[in-house]
Amino acid sequence: MEEVLRDYEFKMTEESFWNHPAEAQEILKKVKAMKDKIDAYNRLVQSLEDLFTIIAFIEEGDSSFETELLEGLKLMEDTVEEMRIATLLKGEYDKNNAIMAIHAGTGGLDAQDWAKMLMRMYSRWAEQRQYKVTILDLLQDPEAGIKSVTMLIAGDNAYGYLKAEKGVHRLVRISPFDSSGKRHTSFASVDVMPEIDDSVEVDIKATDLKVDTYRASGAGGQHVNKTDSAVRITHIPTGIVVQCQNERSQHSNRETALKMLKSKLIELKEQEHKDKIEDLQGEYSQIAWGSQIRSYVFNPYSLAKDHRTNVEIGNVQAVMDGEIDEFICGYLKKQNLG
Repeated sequence: MEEVLRDYEFKMTEESFWNHPAEAQEILKKVKAMKDKIDAYNRLVQSLEDLFTIIAFIEEGDSSFETELLEGLKLMEDTVEEMRIATLLKGEYDKNNAIMAIHAGTGGLDAQDWAKMLMRMYSRWAEQRQYKVTILDLLQDPEAGIKSVTMLIAGDNAYGYLKAEKGVHRLVRISPFDSSGKRHTSFASVDVMPEIDDSVEVDIKATDLKVDTYRASGAGGQHVNKTDSAVRITHIPTGIVVQCQNERSQHSNRETALKMLKSKLIELKEQEHKDKIEDLQGEYSQIAWGSQIRSYVFNPYSLAKDHRTNVEIGNVQAVMDGEIDEFICGYLKKQNLG
């Protein structure tokens, strides 16, 4: 890897490096990813050397370092496990940014509140990894929660990790909107697709698209509710609908929505094992409603359980604060074991 890195760094010093901006940006991304891996390995080696030093002190009779040793061993175990899980990301688009769409299911205000809780959970998870979160489209409810949100989560391997979250998520709790204090069950769907850059060509016929414009409804400045800047695009052959209202202009929103559509079509092509985008036909919903992939129970006990892997976490509040790596790791392990 270090030899490849040196080759790329040599290319970056050439005067013609920026003659092809898209290719240059791709090289910069690869260089950063390789440097991050090398740095992580070097930190692991340094941590191991530090542990050997601590062990030497303990062997000489200084028991005050025992707690530090246990903490260091746990940290190293977690780091090695994370690096091992990263090696499971072998999909063509696993390294890409992720586009995540969350939709409230049936259940009124409870479902909308649940969708908002999931948006916060994934935002917190992304922040912990120093990923950047951008809201592309948000449909809020005046009473509580959100009806839907589409987010771009940008960072190395974002799609590779977050593809584990695709499916229906179930919440069981005492409803804050029910004065009788009864337990309610709510559902929300999560769809995840890789962000596809311009280097991947997708032939989408203009005649296959239905484009609608409408007034943006979220926060964003003076343009909100004054111009039809938001864009909704329907891909007629498949029924896929994407929309964007984050950008300042209708043109920018249209470009972003088209990129989202391209990402969804490529993801579906991979799932359906089709040779061409044109082979995709029929109505596709964001998520096939059916058995939930995970349940989050707040009452009568605290438990988050993934039904695909049987991974359970008792501290459901920690999960809602973004501690979902255990679920992601369990999914990736199961997928790679076949």
